[in-house]
Amino acid sequence: MSEKMISRRGAFSLLGIAAALGFAAPTTVLTVSDAEAQATTPAPTAPAPTGGTHGMQRRQARRTGRHKRREERRTGRHERREKRHGGGETTKQK
Repeated sequence: MSEKMISRRGAFSLLGIAAALGFAAPTTVLTVSDAEAQATTPAPTAPAPTGGTHGMQRRQARRTGRHKRREERRTGRHERREKRHGGGETTKQK
């Protein structure tokens, strides 16, 4: 056997072939196996928590707080507007 420097292109080519064989070999081993499938019993699932997960509860709390603050701002705006424009009462101009 003669010793020869291998080029980068050749090294990457060998590496690619090795990787391809590495991926192909396990799939052929799995498909050729003589093992039979076992019947599995479905695991009992726990009922979903009524309030949702902790993250969902936090999100809902933030959302509720936002809605309350928004409603307070709207109410305040409405009251200030009413006060500015005569309180909604009709007054006679003389």
